[in-house]
Amino acid sequence: MEHRMMHLGHAHKRFFLSLLFLTVLSSIAIPAQAEWYVAGDVGANFADRLTGISGTGDLTGFEPRFSNFDLKNSVSYGAKLGYFPEHSWFGIEGEILQTTPHIKNLDDIPGIHLRVTTVGVNLLARYPGRTFQPYAGVGVGPVIAHLSDSATTQSNTDVAGGWNVLVGLRAFVTPYVAVFTEYKHTGATLRFDQAFGTGGFEGVYRAQHVLVGLSYHF
Repeated sequence: MEHRMMHLGHAHKRFFLSLLFLTVLSSIAIPAQAEWYVAGDVGANFADRLTGISGTGDLTGFEPRFSNFDLKNSVSYGAKLGYFPEHSWFGIEGEILQTTPHIKNLDDIPGIHLRVTTVGVNLLARYPGRTFQPYAGVGVGPVIAHLSDSATTQSNTDVAGGWNVLVGLRAFVTPYVAVFTEYKHTGATLRFDQAFGTGGFEGVYRAQHVLVGLSYHF
């Protein structure tokens, strides 16, 4: 009887040691997974004026007829790739966003087609809820602005440093698919040195985007 009890005791000890070993092994072999996502969004760009207009190149110091250029509201659309380590509150995403806030007519001067593409890297903070995830972020990156040929200008492209701030809300409809809405404020100083041949202009660009999108998480 005593021998049997000792045998059962050793068996229980081996069982618990084996269970502990498997637990430790599983924690090493199967680390917590990171969260990646891809997303697409579309919405409206409520562009502010292109302000503080001044001459560049041969037109440096020239007093322009207009100090501000009015911009048209337009459609914005883009894509994102994001990463959160495990289920962290903090993450990072890369995005590209394109819009066409054309310069409006300036009295008797025809308007000018303008295309603005923002390529940004955003640092994000979120509440990692199971269904709803409010978030906010800040980012920087190049702003690629292209001015088309017009009656008064020639084609010209500028690459400037830009910034953005954003807030949004993501709602999961399945464990992997979410819809989101986002407000984004972007800014940059755009400079078109060859817009008028050997001279051009620069101005401060600001835009407010209201977007909706769909994201897939894996």
